[in-house]
Amino acid sequence: MAIKTLLTACLAVAFAGAASASDMPASWDGLSEYKAKKLDAVYLLPGADFRTYDKVMIDSAEIAFRKDWLRNINSSMPVSQRHLTDADAKKMLDGARTNFDQVFVDTLKASGFTIVSEAGPGVLRLSPGVANLYVNAPDPNRDSMARTYVMEAGEGTLVLEARDSLTNALLGRVLDRRETANSGRMQFTNQSSNLADFRALVKVWANTSAKGLEELKAQSPVPASKP
Repeated sequence: MAIKTLLTACLAVAFAGAASASDMPASWDGLSEYKAKKLDAVYLLPGADFRTYDKVMIDSAEIAFRKDWLRNINSSMPVSQRHLTDADAKKMLDGARTNFDQVFVDTLKASGFTIVSEAGPGVLRLSPGVANLYVNAPDPNRDSMARTYVMEAGEGTLVLEARDSLTNALLGRVLDRRETANSGRMQFTNQSSNLADFRALVKVWANTSAKGLEELKAQSPVPASKP
């Protein structure tokens, strides 16, 4: 499944009809749901052996705003500020993708994973994405005298698939919905602070993913029944 289709499927299946993580389906595309302490939902292929993978190939992330985000943001902006355009939104998504890719790859490298760019024996392919991205104060006009204060910069849902790079066999899928760090007080936000908060959020996801892969290798093969 292409990552764009995956994002759409995750929104439709995982969150559109689920009030909470406990409402997630027990199985999905041949994968079974397994308990996870630090992630909302983890689906794995029973019997999959992650010990056979000693290298990781990481696709460029696909990023998608929450439905109607652009309209909602524009309707909430003060009249004195310039409204966001489709071009502004695309520029934000492009920047988010570039920063996600950099942080995710660098974090997995720092965690000891060997990153490769081509499929091959022993290569696990990861396809990440962020669905339902919501930026609370996108700061479209830095020349404006208006200042915006928020508790959190925004939120999003990590979507991560793991496949065998040669056969494309689906081995696992992860979903995790998070807000950016809450400072505990209202603080001024701008483009730089929004980007810094997004990168920090991606690093949390990347560290959690790295630890999860290490645990999968240690516990492989995946048990046929839920732990």
